[in-house]
Amino acid sequence: MSYEPATGAELWRGAAGDVDALVDRGRRAWPDWASQPHATRIELCRRFANEVRKQADPFAQLIARETGKPLWEARTEVQSVIAKVDISVSAYAERTGQKKHDSALQGTSAVRHKPHGVMAVLGPYNFPAHLPNGHIVPALIAGNVVVFKPSEKTPAVGEFLVRCFHRAGIPSAVVQLLVGGPAEGKALVAHRDVDGVLFTGSLQAGVAINRAVASNPGKIVALEMGGNNPIVVIDTPKVADAAVLVIQSAFTTAGQRCTAARRLIVKASMYDALVGEVKALADRIVFDQPFADPAPFMGPVIDNAAADQLSESFLYLMSNGGRAIKHMKRPSEDLPFLSPAMIDVTTMADRPDVELFGPLLQVVKVDDFDQAIAEANNTRFGLSASLVGGGPQDFDRFWAQVRAGIINWNRPTSGASSSAPFGGVGLSGNHRPAAFYAADYCAYPVASTEMDQPRASLGAGFRAESRTG
Repeated sequence: MSYEPATGAELWRGAAGDVDALVDRGRRAWPDWASQPHATRIELCRRFANEVRKQADPFAQLIARETGKPLWEARTEVQSVIAKVDISVSAYAERTGQKKHDSALQGTSAVRHKPHGVMAVLGPYNFPAHLPNGHIVPALIAGNVVVFKPSEKTPAVGEFLVRCFHRAGIPSAVVQLLVGGPAEGKALVAHRDVDGVLFTGSLQAGVAINRAVASNPGKIVALEMGGNNPIVVIDTPKVADAAVLVIQSAFTTAGQRCTAARRLIVKASMYDALVGEVKALADRIVFDQPFADPAPFMGPVIDNAAADQLSESFLYLMSNGGRAIKHMKRPSEDLPFLSPAMIDVTTMADRPDVELFGPLLQVVKVDDFDQAIAEANNTRFGLSASLVGGGPQDFDRFWAQVRAGIINWNRPTSGASSSAPFGGVGLSGNHRPAAFYAADYCAYPVASTEMDQPRASLGAGFRAESRTG
């Protein structure tokens, strides 16, 4: 079952799925789906986009209710689901298109791509439609079938998404919903007839998946696991604009984005002006239930357990050398609403290198750009990083020296484009970026050399032919 974070009311209830039955059904459906013309699979995915478009309002309302995010943001997520189809069609053609080369007497050399088979997609709760859809659509276009397990915190959105695929005419065995918790997820990942695992979620779950499949190199695995992302601010006269970029990076979606800025690294000469401006903006942030009027900037975090953990993390940072700039407040102990919080951790001896998944921004003061780059790299993660201020030479250096899969300049850390690869290094991923590059892990290349008729000759190493009689 799932609950509305903003009210605590029960939203959805359903029984856990049978992993073996779903995988077996998908395995039997795969040959027919894979044999469909590529154009047919694309057309069915376009019909899916149209189905989502027709259902956009109820879909957005459901996302807002089950995640707690503001309705305006839920609507942008629905639009991302729709846009993913055209992006995936273009990506498949560019990343995994067919190639042929005429080699004259040696025939023709060709490269084509084959689907893997049954793909397990495990989705997160923060973007419960857009992020799993970013795996599902490329997998379907490539000719795979999908068993989709949504987060146990957002099963209603997962069910709605799958229903849209079925209404579009995609067979029910080709996209199946697996309801369940960690036990069902583990069974799906480890199932011998699952050919690939496409995951977006926490580091702990991603590492567990990696371990579970380590002895099976034939199973494709794509992991996207978040980050401890830095936004670095150096010299700029546009302090107000820089502060807005920090707010957007740190507190959109109540800080529940894998690309959200967790650390604001600011040059000492900019510290007072910038931090003062960021705090003033943070004080003005409206956090409220998704359908409030006026519309809030952010809603609650996903549940009370997450709110408890974030509150405890703020207290831990304070009691271990951190200086509160803006305290984290929780208006109701029964609901997971949290005010945006800021804490200066410059003097902390050992800053925790963890992803604090919520509206909690740590601030670090540095003396110069060298220290800023070193601090940005002071993490085991490597998903997103952003530089605010400086000139082209500064950004060139930042881009060259900072270790991350997404590196922006004068843009938020969360400003990722679906027409580009999306993924990180270190503990943020396993070098299989999603978004435009999702096509890469949804099909594998097959090289061929081909001739219309057999033609061969023998060279050195054979005795002359003996003819008798």
